[in-house]
Amino acid sequence: MKNENLVIKPKKAKGEDGYKVFSIRIKEEIVAQIDDISVRTGHSRNELIGTFLEFALDKCVVEERNTD
Repeated sequence: MKNENLVIKPKKAKGEDGYKVFSIRIKEEIVAQIDDISVRTGHSRNELIGTFLEFALDKCVVEERNTD
């Protein structure tokens, strides 16, 4: 059998994986709803929040100010 080396590559720095970590402040009732959905679906709270944000961004319309 051929002797192969174990190659350990440098770890990517935080933020280089396409994700950003930050904290938010939300109502406890919203956290409870997300946690309930998490338990029922098996998706993590983090996954759900990301999904909810993507959905909202796709549906978001910014109304321009009236310059009159």
